[in-house]
Amino acid sequence: MRFDFNSAIGLLLALAGIVGGHLLEGGHLDSLLQVTAFVIVAGGTMGAVMLQTPINVFWGGIKMLKWIFIPPSYVSEALIRQITAWSSAVRKDGLLVLDNGMEAISDPFARRGVQLLVDGVPPDKLRDMLEVEINAFEDFGRQGAKVWEAAGGYAPTIGILGAVLGLIHVMENLSNPGKLGGGIAVAFVATIYGVGLANLIFLPIASKLKTLINQQVVWREMLIDGLVAISEGENPRIIEEKLLGYVV
Repeated sequence: MRFDFNSAIGLLLALAGIVGGHLLEGGHLDSLLQVTAFVIVAGGTMGAVMLQTPINVFWGGIKMLKWIFIPPSYVSEALIRQITAWSSAVRKDGLLVLDNGMEAISDPFARRGVQLLVDGVPPDKLRDMLEVEINAFEDFGRQGAKVWEAAGGYAPTIGILGAVLGLIHVMENLSNPGKLGGGIAVAFVATIYGVGLANLIFLPIASKLKTLINQQVVWREMLIDGLVAISEGENPRIIEEKLLGYVV
């Protein structure tokens, strides 16, 4: 797996732009660090998302967060070379030759597809069985991405709620000027946290996860087309040319 520097640079650039602009206007970093506001926005958003999401989908979405910086490695060109090699081997020595290299296939979906091919499953049945797995994978993955999308929807509203709570605190302490500053700070910073988390973190994460899921689905569809072509006895060169159509 490779580290996605683009995600890291994008996150740092977004935060630097917001914080840097605040400092350039003469603001202080301490004014943006309000634990109370963060607890209101983060806790309220997390609770709302957990309320609307089944537990397995929620934790699935949390586990997918690592993909933002360490995305799954699915290289189309490498898969094309592998399928072409399988096709040439099968054309020369028969389907059972693939059984010898089964342990070297690290991806579970690819291993299952090759196993079905070796077992002599008919091409149409092979495609149907693997497409069922693709549909299940895509559906669960998109639900996981929607966890972050939902967080992006709730956070600004929770931020406004935090602002209102801060103003209530201000109104309750009008007779005590020493406590007014803290309430006003919570009111404004809670709004910043809500809008900032939604638009700088939650929604971009959701969009990135959807893109990564789509890439994995395309990779799996390419694998299916290759295995079906091998099962139908197509020429390795024809198979390679067909799969190159997936590469943009």
